Amino acid sequence: MTDEEHDITALLDRWREGSDAAGDTLMERIHRELRRIAASYLRRERPDPQLQATAVVHEAYIRMVPQRKVHWENRAHFFGIAAQMMRRVLVDHARRRNASKRGVEVPGLTVADTPAEQSDQDPVDVLKLHDALHALAEIDPRQARMVEQRYFAGLTVEEIAVATKCSPATVKRELAAGKTWLKEHLQGKKH
Repeated sequence: MTDEEHDITALLDRWREGSDAAGDTLMERIHRELRRIAASYLRRERPDPQLQATAVVHEAYIRMVPQRKVHWENRAHFFGIAAQMMRRVLVDHARRRNASKRGVEVPGLTVADTPAEQSDQDPVDVLKLHDALHALAEIDPRQARMVEQRYFAGLTVEEIAVATKCSPATVKRELAAGKTWLKEHLQGKKH
């Protein structure tokens, strides 16, 4: 474990024990990484000028604060949960956007100050991706968790191995299988 990972794990422990100062310091240290994760999600989604990485991070953080009593095992565990929260924020936003198109007003995220980064990848419908990950989790929860940690939280194979208590070789196999399954599912191929 690097010094930074150890520091983040120690801050997580102190935050869980009730230290607001540790929570503030933690947020300062991880904000850039959380924005990177959020931007990664946004690059995979269809462009939405009202949705910004900063807004996604803030909403996810607000949702995570009540979970301060969770026993955060390490940095990888925290960022895995943060990635799940950000995915939920985007799913909720997409559902609100779809409801709005049907004439139903639903409050959404606030607009942030910095536009999300764009990507030359084909955009993915976040609701379809969410449904696909949910379907994969029904079949293989560990594989779905690994895919989310790698492709959305940006964790390395080694970090996922630590977080899931698997060997790096197992993680690589699971990631390859999960990626193939998701691609086929999103393309409408039968499983």
